[in-house]
Amino acid sequence: MNLTLILCLYRKSCEEAQGRIVGGYAPVPHSIKYTVSIQTTRRQHICGGSLINKYWVLTAAHCNIGCQIQAGVPTVNEQTQEILPKVLVPHPDYNNTTNNSDIMLIKLKAPVYLNSYVSIALLPRHGASISVGRICRVSGWGYTSPSGGQIPSTIHTVRLPIVSTQQCNSSESFDGHITENMLCAGYSIGGKDACQGDSGGPLVCEGRVYGIVSWGIGCGDAQFPGVYTAVSKFRRWIDNTIFSYYSKCNKN
Repeated sequence: MNLTLILCLYRKSCEEAQGRIVGGYAPVPHSIKYTVSIQTTRRQHICGGSLINKYWVLTAAHCNIGCQIQAGVPTVNEQTQEILPKVLVPHPDYNNTTNNSDIMLIKLKAPVYLNSYVSIALLPRHGASISVGRICRVSGWGYTSPSGGQIPSTIHTVRLPIVSTQQCNSSESFDGHITENMLCAGYSIGGKDACQGDSGGPLVCEGRVYGIVSWGIGCGDAQFPGVYTAVSKFRRWIDNTIFSYYSKCNKN
């Protein structure tokens, strides 16, 4: 049985969402079991996310714009189950000008039913680093070309190498705008990247979500790699946030 998650989020401007897969491919159906699709009430894909707990979804703070989520399906709009959110928890230090601390947790009203199509994404330990050049994978739905075009309904994925912060922060690239809470991934020749619409989706390295699609300049540009929120920098915040809500439940 396929599973669909529906989450209603606070509605803002849909044009602000960023990131869709460029230069990737459609993976084997149900081979990526932890990625969710954040959508408008009209089922337009806006952002991605990762199921990290039966009750919790991890995404980008700037993705607080959609109105529903699907999870556990390779094709957007397959439906079998609906689950509404209970609370949205953007990081308190999120800055929508610098994109620093671009991370958010969504607590669900009911637990997700885990099955052969839906599983939990693993996270790195706090402060863990991923080596430069390591090949990682980012997945999501949406435009497969920097110029836009028709939005495909099938999830796509692309493999990308980690780029050093020094290179990403050089005057020829992001010129010092990459903070310690970010990491970069992409090829020196360009052509493969996350692009408009896949924001909030997971960058998976060594089987763990090391990055969240956050921002960038263009799509697949050789000069500008994709920029991701460094999840390991926020592992304690993630754990403490989830624990605090369980503590509240136990007291009530």
